[in-house]
Amino acid sequence: MSSSEAEKEDSGVPILGLTAHEEKLVQELMAYLEPGNCKDIETARVRISCLLELGMVISRFPSIRETQMVRGEMRDEEKLIESITSFSHPSHLLRSPTRVVAVRSYLVAKSHAFSMLAILVRDKPEFYVPVQRILFSIICTLMIEEVYFSCLGDASFPDHIRFRLADDLITLWDSGVDPRAIEHLPALEALWAARDAAPPCFGTMDGSSELIRVSTELGDDWYKFLTSSISNDETLQALEEFLFGLSYEEIREVRSRLIRFGISAVDNDEVRSYLGSNPAYNVVNNEDPRSFYDFYVDRRDAAQLRRRMNAPGPKRTLEEIYLKHRIVLEQPV
Repeated sequence: MSSSEAEKEDSGVPILGLTAHEEKLVQELMAYLEPGNCKDIETARVRISCLLELGMVISRFPSIRETQMVRGEMRDEEKLIESITSFSHPSHLLRSPTRVVAVRSYLVAKSHAFSMLAILVRDKPEFYVPVQRILFSIICTLMIEEVYFSCLGDASFPDHIRFRLADDLITLWDSGVDPRAIEHLPALEALWAARDAAPPCFGTMDGSSELIRVSTELGDDWYKFLTSSISNDETLQALEEFLFGLSYEEIREVRSRLIRFGISAVDNDEVRSYLGSNPAYNVVNNEDPRSFYDFYVDRRDAAQLRRRMNAPGPKRTLEEIYLKHRIVLEQPV
């Protein structure tokens, strides 16, 4: 270890890198690939090496915690929240601390590295499954970061929760991992797994059959969420987008057509023929967890546009609504 790395560890700021579990998995995976003399193994090894070096470089940038003393004045909780919220919007990119932008790039690089590993061990479930789970955790980390930002900007959230989330964000930017977010990973993974197990059949387009099939795969937390939120129009609309894979506007168009022409039910091909060849949202590829994030971003961007235009439809994604519900319930007073 270099003297600068030692100094960084001594300062209490962790060096970005693989977790012990991830490092062990990569070592075992490489050992499995080596005897087969796979032509891509060297490329994979370089990818992982570059990822580790990138983590080392990013770790040299100061923690946001180190900037909490400004001109002799210690920032309090309110000022910390205001500071983090101020650079949450994409248009504030050039005002964002280098470490924040760099850590997001690190997570993207990590997703590319593990996506390549997934391709190389697709026929080896004992490696493929854990690699896919790591990819999903990266996606959820990026997603949860956005939800945290949304919570910080929500004045209805109690101050103690907002400060705790601000502190969690700093932990994420320091280490690349938010320990508290790990609590939400099983819920998100279960939600996506349930959706995968219950692809939309459209039918009458009322969404009840999809909701029932998804709900049977989930636990008490999901039922509590539905009980407290399903009467809200926005939650129902966001849930329908998630289940059908269609935008709110597309769902309205299909339902309007069913009523106009007296059609009782439709299948997938008919829905696509109604909407044309350019769907609003990317189709989810269950073999590539990154497509889950693409689908989330499509819905997030559409929701933000509706918010700006004051247009009908959900102003938040299902994941945002669901995670906010969990955050409120799990945060201690």
